Order: sequence, then C-alpha cells, then structure tokens
Amino acid sequence: MLNRVILIGRLTRDPELRYTPAGVAVTQFTLAVDRPFTSQGGEREADFIPVVTWRQLAETCANYLRKGRLTAVEGRIQVRNYENNEGKRVYVTEVIADNVRFLESSQSRESGNASGGGDMPEPPSYGGGGRGNSGNSGFSRNNNQDPFSGDGKPIDISDDDLPF
Repeated sequence: MLNRVILIGRLTRDPELRYTPAGVAVTQFTLAVDRPFTSQGGEREADFIPVVTWRQLAETCANYLRKGRLTAVEGRIQVRNYENNEGKRVYVTEVIADNVRFLESSQSRESGNASGGGDMPEPPSYGGGGRGNSGNSGFSRNNNQDPFSGDGKPIDISDDDLPF
C-alpha cells in the first residue's frame, strides 16, 4: 500500500509553531495549490490544503517560511477525527510532511511581487534526508564562475568517468 503526496503551492499565512506538552515542535500551515483547469467563468481555482510538520522540520518551517512563499511539500495524507464541544464528530484531513522545499529565495519575493515578508534570512543548505540533490555535489565554485566555460579546448573524459 502507498500513501504519498507531493504538492507545490503558496502559503496562505505564516506557519503557526507550537509545542506539545512533551516539548515536541509542531507547525501548521495551509498551502494554496492551483487546480489544473479554470472554472466556466475563466477563473483559476485553488485547493487549500492543511499541512503539519514535526520536530526539527517544524522549527525550520516556522523560521523560514512566510505567507505567499512558493513551497514544495512531500508527505502522507492523514485523516483523524474528534468530538467537538457540541458532541459532534469532526473529521480532519491533512498532509503530514516529511520533506519541505523552499522553491524561491526571499530576494526573488522582495524584487518581484513582494508581500511584506521583510528581511527573511535564507534557509540553511542541507541534504534534506538524502532525497534529491541539494546542490552540493562535491564541486567547489569560487566567485560564481561557470564551471563549463572554457577556452574551446576539448575535455578529456575517459570511459571510466561516464555513469552509463
């Protein structure tokens, strides 16, 4: 059986960071995800999907995510229920995220369509649990030089260097 979801959307408000009585960090936020079609009136509709993160990921999201920021979330769907004050059963469907990617920098938000995020620091660069490529492939780039720019000379690559 498989329960995996990947979403890309924008935060509808700043994440809410709380701590459980045991001291475990938990963050909740809502992601607005555009639907792939328009309504009969020609307007683009969106789904507003609640997302929950736990522990270190929760603290990282609370520190670096802000309203309007484009974000990718990977996780699982969870349905839970409880009885409210009136004795009525309430069902909640949410995404429990285990991987969150910040898809745009704070500078691009400020120079483009800034939504009042202020001076938000950039998130730290880390591998994110060994999935994907975090941009650190072992090459060092000094002064942002293009590693593929050259003087027109052929590149010496042996068959042992090729991955296929």
